[in-house]
Amino acid sequence: QVQLVESGGGLVQPGGSLRLSCAASGIRFAINAMAWYRQAPGKQRELVARISTGGSTVYADSVKGRFTISRDNAKNTVYQQMNSLNPEDKAVYYCNAVSIRTNAWGQGTQVTVSS
Repeated sequence: QVQLVESGGGLVQPGGSLRLSCAASGIRFAINAMAWYRQAPGKQRELVARISTGGSTVYADSVKGRFTISRDNAKNTVYQQMNSLNPEDKAVYYCNAVSIRTNAWGQGTQVTVSS
């Protein structure tokens, strides 16, 4: 049974930082590309960052230079360090795992940026 469990969301002031984690089970983590998506109220889900099995990364233009995605294959976990957060980053953040046999989603974690 594939399971992705996100954690690390919460309320932060503008300019603050958060670190999201996504722990995976039930998959061969190392062969999955991992990604973070987000969905704000009234908007479509969008890609935030992706990391390949080899460690190559892709970022949405809106988060380049502020967010960093990383993975620890030994811990079956993907991370997203988010710095310089602003109110436009408020959303539910979802973890995604993709391989030939897998396209799995976590339940999401809420990030709120407000003073």
